[in-house]
Amino acid sequence: MCFAERFMSVLSPELVWKQDVPLPASELVSLYASVGWTAYSEAPERLAAAVRNSTYVGTAWEDGRLIGLVRGVSDDVSIAFLQDLLVRPEHRRRGVGRTLMQAFMERFEHVRQKALFTEEGPAQLRFYERAGFTNTKHLRKTRLNCFVRYEGVELD
Repeated sequence: MCFAERFMSVLSPELVWKQDVPLPASELVSLYASVGWTAYSEAPERLAAAVRNSTYVGTAWEDGRLIGLVRGVSDDVSIAFLQDLLVRPEHRRRGVGRTLMQAFMERFEHVRQKALFTEEGPAQLRFYERAGFTNTKHLRKTRLNCFVRYEGVELD
């Protein structure tokens, strides 16, 4: 039994943990829309393909409704990219996000590099720092740069 299965049962008996199962597009769209990620929710077919093509997908369910998701993209050797971690706003601060993160970390514990992109929100930054991630803008001993390129988006 993985950490998520053990922890979900402690959080609430109504919470169900599933890994790498087919997900209804309507549940995905509803979850992504609930957190305001409209770039995903406005293109349901692209969202479904992105999730389906991920290396790993862990989900949290309550009463048959998708309430949280973590997904990773990886070569399963040297890099694991945490692509999405989201929890419906009304289910936050109950340990669901922490459990999803732990499941991701367990799945990719053998992988040397783990990376993610996130917004500048203080809650997001604290969450990922508590999970053991380091913001590259704070690095002093090891100089590390992260470069990104988004098609069709002005980054300045």
